[in-house]
Amino acid sequence: MRWELGHVSDAPFPAQREGDAVYVIIAGAGKVGWNLARELIEREHEVTLIENYRRRYLAVEQELEHAVQYGDATELWILERAGIGRADLVIAVTGDDEDNMLICQVAKEKYHCERIIARVNNPRNLGHFKLLGIQPVVSATDLILRLIEHEVPSYGRVQLLDLQEERLEIIEIEVAEGAPAAGRRVADVELPEGSLIISVLRPDGGFVPTAETVLEAGDEVLLVLDPGLETSITEQFVAVGARARG
Repeated sequence: MRWELGHVSDAPFPAQREGDAVYVIIAGAGKVGWNLARELIEREHEVTLIENYRRRYLAVEQELEHAVQYGDATELWILERAGIGRADLVIAVTGDDEDNMLICQVAKEKYHCERIIARVNNPRNLGHFKLLGIQPVVSATDLILRLIEHEVPSYGRVQLLDLQEERLEIIEIEVAEGAPAAGRRVADVELPEGSLIISVLRPDGGFVPTAETVLEAGDEVLLVLDPGLETSITEQFVAVGARARG
């Protein structure tokens, strides 16, 4: 069943309960949802797992018992039966991106759930989730690509974190032999305004550098920066010859 969003409730955000435990609703009892529910329950959180495939529901119910409910999480009455009005976190991990999008949008806009997480099965749909303000989203394909980039990065640069709402990024980049930054103090590296070196990783461990720390070829440097500065920053850590070839 599909339906349109109606009136957005004026009810306040659900209050956090005493202690660290939270109430989590998970839509989709596939491998991801089932394992996630199990881990959260073991950590003493309250969980309701919703599954609309009867055979899967019965299999999960044998282990999780009252923590799993049968039904389609895209239907309002199913969400309300699960207690979405008091949920601290809603996680949509079904195998259908449209359903995940709808569940999170409803949780956020109608029930004012402050924290939502959505699974994206097809990376091409990431833009649709972002357009609707559904963040964060988790794409297994994107995560694997990030791991590949970490092993074989372009110019040794990897984007570790993109904080879109805060308009900040954290990247990791390797200091190449012959790069402008190699052999220079942190204070002397020509970085654009809006960027900062926050950590240096070496084989014997990582540390927070000072202005006097001398960067060495092979160092892995973590920087926090404003979006759009990646290219000018990369120039300081790539060898001159490699930069010319790129």
